[in-house]
Amino acid sequence: MRATIFHAPGRVTVEDRPTPSAGPGEVRLRMAAASLCASDVRVYRGEKYALPGVIPGHEVSGVVDQVGAGVTGIAEGDRVVICPIVACNQCRYCLLGRRNRCVARETLGYDLDGGFADHMVVPAAIVSAGHVIAVPRALPLDLAAIVEPSACTLASLELCEVGAGTSMVIMGAGPMGLLHLILGRALGAGAIIVSEPVEERRAIARRWGADIVLDPGCEDVAGAVRDATDGLGADAVIVSVGLGEMVSPALSLVRPQGTVNLFAGFPRWAPAVPFDPNLVHYGEVILTGSQNATTDQYRRTVAMLGGVPHIDEVVTNRYGIERAPEAYESRLALAGLKSLVQFPGVDPLFPTDSAGAA
Repeated sequence: MRATIFHAPGRVTVEDRPTPSAGPGEVRLRMAAASLCASDVRVYRGEKYALPGVIPGHEVSGVVDQVGAGVTGIAEGDRVVICPIVACNQCRYCLLGRRNRCVARETLGYDLDGGFADHMVVPAAIVSAGHVIAVPRALPLDLAAIVEPSACTLASLELCEVGAGTSMVIMGAGPMGLLHLILGRALGAGAIIVSEPVEERRAIARRWGADIVLDPGCEDVAGAVRDATDGLGADAVIVSVGLGEMVSPALSLVRPQGTVNLFAGFPRWAPAVPFDPNLVHYGEVILTGSQNATTDQYRRTVAMLGGVPHIDEVVTNRYGIERAPEAYESRLALAGLKSLVQFPGVDPLFPTDSAGAA
């Protein structure tokens, strides 16, 4: 099979690998699509670790084409997505149903082979945990490949208690910031304010329903937030870009007893982040982070995704497996939004004329 291999920061190749077989408790997927995560880009930059020689790709969809001994409830031909977490199922967090917080977790695409290949074997620990999730026939598998980042977004929004009428500031209108916009709107959020320095992305935010869109380089974001929230500040502020200098401004935008979520990951060598702790103390502000999602959030995301306006516009760049390294370059260049490696012929619902497709 053809597979994308991560060797070291800045070095990703496409090579032949033996086609794996499903062992006891495992299933094998014929891959349909795998989208590139911002974390994958951070690995490529050297900001985050992945095992040299690993096949990247944890935002994946595919069709089951081999079922290992002892597997029940999954059959050949099933259309599925994966929660890519291998958890111990024994620690405190696993027992609470929060396997994304497992103290011994491993993740497909970083520690174990992921989906940037013609086939992927899903480990028995993922299968037995119920992390292989069926996709309804009406949902194209290229769209299903962004269930994982959408579930992470849902987890972020639910952590911030975003619901009917919630005011929200999104700092950064990259793919994940824009997912917060459209999923937040789907959950009934009230005023949504987006701060983004790139005009192309500001235009997308306006078109996708943001109430106020601002350039932080030349516009008064804090003043606009105060005006939109009767002087209180936003109920929730999402920091969707891993820049430490955004933390202090985020705290100035949130209302007392509101929530600031550091959704993005930060480079390992990021310097200490200065902010006024009294903003947290006297404002009783919740300063938190979110990472991945629960299995329940994955399942609910699958159920809702096809009905979210603009969700089919999140993927803008499509590549065949031989051009997979270009997916990294397009993200580094801020060209478009999500990049997708797709495998034609697996899903008849795939578009065939998308820009960037091999």
